[in-house]
Amino acid sequence: MDSVTCMDNVVLCTDSYKVTHHHQYPPGTTNVYSYFESRGGKFPETVFFGLQYIIKRWLVGQVVTKEKIQEAKEFYKVHFGYDVFNEQGWMHIVEKHNGHLPIRIKAVPEGTMVPVKNVLFTVENTDPEVPWLTNWFETLLVQAWYPMTVATNSRAMKSIIAKYLYETADNMDGLPFKLHDFGFRGASSVETAAIGGASHLVNSMGTDTVAGLVMAKKFYSCDMAGFSIPAAEHSTITTWGKSGEKEAFKNMLQKFNTGLVAVVSDSFDIFNAVESVWGKELKELVMERGRNGGTLVIRPDSGDPPEVVVKVLDLLGKNFPITTNSKGYQLLPPYLRVIQGDGISYETLDSILSNMEKHKWSADNVAFGCGGALLQRLNRDTQKCAYKCSYCEVNGEGRNVYKEPITDLGKKSKKGKLSLERDDKGVLVTIQEGKGSPEKDLLVPVFENGKLLVDQTFAEIRQRAELPLVLQAKKEQKQ
Repeated sequence: MDSVTCMDNVVLCTDSYKVTHHHQYPPGTTNVYSYFESRGGKFPETVFFGLQYIIKRWLVGQVVTKEKIQEAKEFYKVHFGYDVFNEQGWMHIVEKHNGHLPIRIKAVPEGTMVPVKNVLFTVENTDPEVPWLTNWFETLLVQAWYPMTVATNSRAMKSIIAKYLYETADNMDGLPFKLHDFGFRGASSVETAAIGGASHLVNSMGTDTVAGLVMAKKFYSCDMAGFSIPAAEHSTITTWGKSGEKEAFKNMLQKFNTGLVAVVSDSFDIFNAVESVWGKELKELVMERGRNGGTLVIRPDSGDPPEVVVKVLDLLGKNFPITTNSKGYQLLPPYLRVIQGDGISYETLDSILSNMEKHKWSADNVAFGCGGALLQRLNRDTQKCAYKCSYCEVNGEGRNVYKEPITDLGKKSKKGKLSLERDDKGVLVTIQEGKGSPEKDLLVPVFENGKLLVDQTFAEIRQRAELPLVLQAKKEQKQ
């Protein structure tokens, strides 16, 4: 089988056991209604993001054809050892709906912060002949866990940085560029990097993951979602030899003689590089470049981050003119900054920034690069994401559906048709068993019968996901 064809065939994009499920629903079933939620996990709330990508990539338009059905029929016969595939059901979709999927998806707007244990989207069939279709697409739709979890993780890291900027800096203007995505090479595939990279950009404007930029442009109408700067890697420094490190650094300043440039400086001895090479031998060149609007960003890339970052700042402070800001914290001159790109994660950020604060260094002096911990060190259980049936109709009778395993009540599912509403205190809550108010429901129809109903832009999503602390700081600045 042609692997490219396989990867574009929705009739093949499901778990094997779902191929048999059309035989398993009660006779007379005409409607199956399911929902997706985060049942808990590492973070108490989630940034909902990424469903639009899945819809546009897999569901919009004529996605079912006779050729794809035939391909799937032959494949599943070999896979199971006999013919169990629902050819008739899929042919019905081609003949009655011209290959457009008769399902309806309602979802909370992307970028919305939703406390865990709340519905995020619902799915149901719109043709009573294909009730099995709702959960056929569980496999694809649950993959929303990944962009959602990356966006949530990224925002949580941004929140830590924002807290220290608020406490130790004169303003928070630099926050969009304080957490830079270094994760492309550590992702499991180009598609993973694209999805994860775009998810991080919901919260940030700094990235080296080009695939994420392409995804944001193609699926979320954003011409350019993020930015980067010229930067050295170890090979472009070490090829000059240990004795040539100074010349390698000098070359970076001269070839990129204005704007921001980042130079990895720990190839041999980070402290000597900072104190002697940058702080003495190339000091005048660094300052001259600064007078022309340039900024050198020094990158340590090894050692214990809280200790190394503070020591690098202290050494720079010995050789370059530092100032004290309005909050009493030290600030390097505007032509000099540090980026820590090794060992960065949600768990380590606070220790680095708290040590800087302890030594009276403003968080405005540093940016952070994050790779595996940003895009890869996550799984579906990070936020305990699940897709469950909560309602069906059998022989014209509606049934609330749920599970409640005595061995794990944390997996208890919701009942009936659901709505997401704000209570009297403004807190998002899920109303079950069809008792919600349609006027208050925040779940919006985004897909129906093969058509995308809402095309959300990256700008809208970013606005919804912004930190309250950032909005508060902007308000204070205006006063």
